[in-house]
Amino acid sequence: MKPLAGEEIVGNWGTLLLPINSDESLNMLRLSEELDVLTSSGVNGIYSFGTAGEFYNTTEQEFDEVSQLMAEKCHASGTAFQIGASHMSPITSLNRIRRCREFEPSAIQVILPDWFKVTDEEALSFLEKMAEEAGDIGLVLYNPPQSKRDLAPLDFKFLKNRIPSLVGIKVAGGNEQWYAQIREHCPTISVFIPGHLLATGYRKGAHGAYSNVACLNPRTAQKWFESIVAEEEAALDLERRINAFFSSYIHPLISEKGYSNQAVDKCLARIGNWSPVGTRLRWPYKWIPEEYADSLRPKAKEMLPEFFNV
Repeated sequence: MKPLAGEEIVGNWGTLLLPINSDESLNMLRLSEELDVLTSSGVNGIYSFGTAGEFYNTTEQEFDEVSQLMAEKCHASGTAFQIGASHMSPITSLNRIRRCREFEPSAIQVILPDWFKVTDEEALSFLEKMAEEAGDIGLVLYNPPQSKRDLAPLDFKFLKNRIPSLVGIKVAGGNEQWYAQIREHCPTISVFIPGHLLATGYRKGAHGAYSNVACLNPRTAQKWFESIVAEEEAALDLERRINAFFSSYIHPLISEKGYSNQAVDKCLARIGNWSPVGTRLRWPYKWIPEEYADSLRPKAKEMLPEFFNV
């Protein structure tokens, strides 16, 4: 797969969710079935080992096996893909990059070391070594809100000026001032934001989403992105309804019941009923019971019929 430049990383990317068996092992058969659905859905790309892909809780053998399977499926279907080499340990992350290069991903995702907050000098040193190991494959820096180092637009400019192969960032987005600074300081970096904010964020300068909305249904999420690019008013209406559903039924799972973001993403896939993944997370994290996810499906169908009439 040809490495992607920043301006080529756009659109709706689906996350690879890991099917976890009751004995904590990965179910590779269900993972293969999930990949078949994702690669046939028309998404702009697929990525592995983000937060929803439980990168923090997989063995190195599992990392290699999942990466190889995804690469085979994506190369065969012509689907762009990114491998998440993120890890709390910089040495582990570096070794993951070293091993996954052979799969020829479109880009590689990383996080900054996360046990202790890094300085500018340390962040630069880390990414320089990651970029050297990745070679001609670009890096996408994942900087979620829970990161110990919350990077601002000027921080991304500082890093990009010194590391040309930093092609993208995955961030929470921001207010009007934040978008103005991103447009000014990071014109060649692909900016990806949460999926449920994509219609308004795209108009402000974001380029796409590693999408929680694609967890609900990747094919519909792709059609939605295409309507966003076409500046259809219906795209904004759908965003309003997505956020109304999330506010009523999804966000309270995090804010009131204490579930993690990755638990919610797997719940969305169960609600959308397109994936064989299931809702189980790997120990010690609690997951949302499948029965509860199933109980939300009628509400989702009522508020978001587009995600079910496909």
